Amino acid sequence: MPVLKAEQLHKQYLLGEHLVNALAGVDFSVDRGEFVAIMGPSGSGKSTLLHLLGGLDNPSSGAVILADQPLSGVSDREATLARRHNIGFVFQFFNLVPTLSAEENILLPLIIDGKDTRQYRERLDNLLQLVGLENRRTHRPDQLSGGEQQRVAVARALITRPAVLLADEPTGNLDSKTGKVIMELLRRSCDELGQSIVVVTHDARAAAYADRVVFLRDGLAERELPLIHEPALAVRMRTVIDAMESMEF
Repeated sequence: MPVLKAEQLHKQYLLGEHLVNALAGVDFSVDRGEFVAIMGPSGSGKSTLLHLLGGLDNPSSGAVILADQPLSGVSDREATLARRHNIGFVFQFFNLVPTLSAEENILLPLIIDGKDTRQYRERLDNLLQLVGLENRRTHRPDQLSGGEQQRVAVARALITRPAVLLADEPTGNLDSKTGKVIMELLRRSCDELGQSIVVVTHDARAAAYADRVVFLRDGLAERELPLIHEPALAVRMRTVIDAMESMEF
């Protein structure tokens, strides 16, 4: 069953005097434990779709349903609570609090939610192990590499055990080697934790880690590409590249 579903999403906005159709009727869904990548050329609506899926913006029309609850068309407070309890976000820029340690940054969503973090020490320890930062837990962001900061951001997104993790260009600010580490981490969280993941990316290497790729063009979902039956990463990446070339991305 889908953990996240969008039905006929439209999004329009004014750019000066011009009306822009960022999304023109997108249907989209993610099953529990599924890893989906969203790709498309610049201006195709990728980030707009992710923002609507995460409740960061409201569609002009259509609906977003998260964990069986409507996310669009609700009050700001209801949307905030839905995001807090059901969505983990990972962005291109890590958005860590510079004065907090790695483990304090990871625990921040629980602190904001008024939770007693002492009850989550085992979960914190398990996540630090998953992201390979057991020995860096007391370091502040300026004492961590870019890849380590992104791993902190991934652990922070997972600490609440969200229904879905949304990542916007999570490797865009990293070199290729470090980006590979981050995508392997997301793949592991899907396989080992059953985490549902949606990643927006322009990188075929990153998209190759997904079970399925959705290609957007001009605000529409133009094509879907299943990858789950391709065992080798190199083959999956070649399949994504071939699809991009055939669509003239």
